[in-house]
Amino acid sequence: MHSRTSTPGSDVLILGGGVIGLSCALFLLRAGRGVTVLDKGAVGRGSSHGNCGTITPSHLPLHAPGTVAKALKWMLKRDAPFYVKPSLDPELLAWMLRFARHCNPQDFRRTALVKSQLLLRSRERLGTLIRDEGLACEFADSGTLYVWREARALTAAGRHLPLLRELGVTVELLDGAALQAREPALKPGMAGAHWHPGDARLRPDRFVAELARAVRAAGGTILEQTAVEGFRGEGGRIAGVGTAQGEIAADQVVLALGAWSPPIGRLLDLRLPIQPGKGYSITYARPGRAPAIPLVLQERSVCVTAWDSGYRLGSTMEFAGYDSTLNPHRLEALRRGAAEYLKQPEGPSVEEQWFGWRPMTYDDLPIIGRVPQWSNLMLATGHGMLGVSLSAITAQLVTELLTGRTPSLDPLPYSPARFAA
Repeated sequence: MHSRTSTPGSDVLILGGGVIGLSCALFLLRAGRGVTVLDKGAVGRGSSHGNCGTITPSHLPLHAPGTVAKALKWMLKRDAPFYVKPSLDPELLAWMLRFARHCNPQDFRRTALVKSQLLLRSRERLGTLIRDEGLACEFADSGTLYVWREARALTAAGRHLPLLRELGVTVELLDGAALQAREPALKPGMAGAHWHPGDARLRPDRFVAELARAVRAAGGTILEQTAVEGFRGEGGRIAGVGTAQGEIAADQVVLALGAWSPPIGRLLDLRLPIQPGKGYSITYARPGRAPAIPLVLQERSVCVTAWDSGYRLGSTMEFAGYDSTLNPHRLEALRRGAAEYLKQPEGPSVEEQWFGWRPMTYDDLPIIGRVPQWSNLMLATGHGMLGVSLSAITAQLVTELLTGRTPSLDPLPYSPARFAA
């Protein structure tokens, strides 16, 4: 392997060209640092590409009480919204046990209190970033509607309204008539909805492409088709990152590899408690009766987003390791679920059927911060279903921690050190 160093002036090397890695790159460049980004493929082709692009301070933690019971009930249903493939993988089993321990009211509330600070700050910062940088990504202050067909389920969900309001998340309860007036694309007869006017949406593939454009325009280097193959350590720091194209050196390294963080982390003797949570989407040409507001169809866990340029059904959560097959049962569940709620659930033509792996931590919080083993390594991973929503605040925290500035938020709840116990 021949040796080379990164582009002159590039003192920060970012591993991963998804929404987190590119956001970190742009913020660091704006702070005066030199940056090189590596990606094993083309930038933005991971979970940044095909998600529904909703920006959701309204999102509550996944480990709600009762989640384990639901998952067990769904284990034999291949198209269930939350599916765990039966497995003897010890890492998956350990992760699931830890996740199950968090499915209690105390941990649910604790995570919500901590995570909401990140989400609300990121929502504000993201809108400013897109406007200031002129990122053409179909961003809109759209709000979101969480829709229920069944009155009993809507009533049960009402238990979360006081917590959301305590967190500072604006939410309004709509009955069926008010919902129909707000979003005529829905079929009549819905029980009602939670309306979150503070949420937003963008087209994620365009957002990531625009971030890459802005990084290059700001003087950053992006090396695509450059997979990480190993590391050279020296005196407790990473002296070089090995790739098929040669070794790359940098003063600081940021690991932002999403669901691929655990296997690469193992090369550094790190055990990152992240499991790949597989999500699916179908992208269509925009239908004539597309909803104006992004929707979460609650009983079926289907997200629906429309842009001027297209229309997407997405979601589901499948824990099946790094299984790279496009499961037709999961795609059909999206179509079938949307048809229960929408007058025109599909567009006139299918543009893409997609899956991606979300980096899921068992406590549903991202991993942001330094690790004790390597003095010049920063982690920015484990964002679960909220990479787009949390991208701006993650980039801000990483930049503050790397440049020695006072962090905007207490970084301790997101530190890798929380897994040492």
